[in-house]
Amino acid sequence: MSPNLDSAIKSQVPALLLRRLFGASRRDEAKQLSRSPSTAPVGRRRVYVQTETGCVLGMDLDRGDNAHTVKRRLQLALNVPTGETSLTFGDRVLENDLSSIRSDSPLLLTRNSINRSCSTPCLCPVSKDFEQKDCSGLVEMLGCSSSCDRVKRLVEDVVTAIRSGVDPVPISSGLGGSYYFRNVIGDRVAIVKPTDEEPFAPNNPKGFVGRALGQPGLKKSVRVGETGFREVAAYLLDHDNFANVPATALVKITHSIFNINCPVNGGNPSPTHDQKQQVNSKIASFQQFIAHDFDASDHGTSSFPVAAVHRIGILDIRIFNTDRHAGNVLVRKLNGGTGRFGCQTELFPIDHGMCLPENLEDPYFEWIHWAQASIPFSEEELEYIRNLDPGKDVMMLRRELPMIREACLRVLVLCTIFLKKAAAFGLCLAEIGEMMTREFRGMEEEPSQLEVVCMEARKRVAEWEPFSATAEQEGDIDFQFSMDMLGEYNDLMRSPRFNGSGFKGSSYRSPLSKLVESVEEGNDGHEDQNESDRVFYTGWNTPNFPSKATKSAMNRSADEQLQSSMCFVRLSDMSADEWNVFLEKFQELLKEALQERARAAAGQRMKQRLGTSCKF
Repeated sequence: MSPNLDSAIKSQVPALLLRRLFGASRRDEAKQLSRSPSTAPVGRRRVYVQTETGCVLGMDLDRGDNAHTVKRRLQLALNVPTGETSLTFGDRVLENDLSSIRSDSPLLLTRNSINRSCSTPCLCPVSKDFEQKDCSGLVEMLGCSSSCDRVKRLVEDVVTAIRSGVDPVPISSGLGGSYYFRNVIGDRVAIVKPTDEEPFAPNNPKGFVGRALGQPGLKKSVRVGETGFREVAAYLLDHDNFANVPATALVKITHSIFNINCPVNGGNPSPTHDQKQQVNSKIASFQQFIAHDFDASDHGTSSFPVAAVHRIGILDIRIFNTDRHAGNVLVRKLNGGTGRFGCQTELFPIDHGMCLPENLEDPYFEWIHWAQASIPFSEEELEYIRNLDPGKDVMMLRRELPMIREACLRVLVLCTIFLKKAAAFGLCLAEIGEMMTREFRGMEEEPSQLEVVCMEARKRVAEWEPFSATAEQEGDIDFQFSMDMLGEYNDLMRSPRFNGSGFKGSSYRSPLSKLVESVEEGNDGHEDQNESDRVFYTGWNTPNFPSKATKSAMNRSADEQLQSSMCFVRLSDMSADEWNVFLEKFQELLKEALQERARAAAGQRMKQRLGTSCKF
């Protein structure tokens, strides 16, 4: 009897096809951890494609591959329909050519339809074939630079621990999905936050779902799925670890602990034992875990080092942090020794996912009300501020995080210029923060002094002769988000009123911080809570997370708890030429505003702003 050659061919051809389509074999997994663009084959790049529901597939691209090739591979690997979809990379829609996409880049596949369904099932592969199609390592860093050496060592420890059977632990606090990853002896070494488990993202484990990746999130100018690279940006912008931001990188990470709300083909969520068997790949921020004693909300602030508060504040102003509350400043006591400022406590700022928004919003700086913020900058701090170069920072972020949007970079440039000018005029940290903070008069939200300067600068740009004719033809067009994304948020634009007064110790609290506090504020290891602490929980029962109080929470969504932040001035809809002219006009107007503020501040400094009980 002759051998069945046909059956052998049938079994070998699919395997060859898969190897050609999806790159390296399983034997190369050990090499993935140390992969860098310089060691990749000539013309070959590895990219990570994420669907808008969170599913991630790593694939190797040859020089001739294009957007159609990527979509075809996704269709074969994940059974994802790719008709009427777009492949995007930050601001760019990749029509065909992918030659400008560097190795280790995350791409996003989104649908073109205006009427997006919020209940689209997450097409998460659970078959063993997927392991053959995506031959990534357990943890792969997206992008690589000398500033990530600490993260590389942490990644190695985590991979070793996972292979030794040490599983990560989900974190019950907060609105998004986050996990402690441990080393081989069980110590926490990293915190991982998957982009598709953010608030409102498709796989959020705590019930805050309803939007696709790329749509507006908790902050309307911070899109769902894009807080992770903002965490990395804050670390990269913290030059010389000036503010103590923990080491952070963007990774593609694979583990069964991650949450998937909908199995393949929809249906009910999987039971715990089934979910544990799924191996899910995610794009996530990977941050060094900082051992600490408490956060700033658990302790009086009078013992905090002045220099530490100043350094955190300087960073927050540069990155326009919209969510610096006391809960995301970690405090470590230094028993028997002193920190780098000669004090008994050390501060570590974390949770920078709400920085670098695409528009100027109302920032939230908790430290405005701390006495240390009213003390003038030291000469060392002024020297650091003088040496800041927004142009170099923009080039660095484009190199390290090429997916970052141009609007975010413009916010960085604007705020860095503002910080440098304000510090040169002798303003203290609190005064600078107050100029950036909006004031509420009754039920009206007034623009900040910074926004007023920007509004006048935009007006002068529009009146500038080379642009005035073009502006009249184009009309009032909003390029910030496409119409299918913004929807009901378009009516937030309205003409503001401004009376020119200063901002003195506003007691307004960030609505985001209030929402966070309402969910869970327990310390590490405190899993049990009263049902009243979960009044906003809207999800179904997912593994490792509580499921009670769901019925009472269904009547109030997370959207309803957040005030819609108005947009008084936009930076994203200017051409490059208009942006350059805007910066010139902005600096001219800023000088006048700072002179007036400095005169007012000189009179205020005659009064004692510090309590006599404060000790530094």
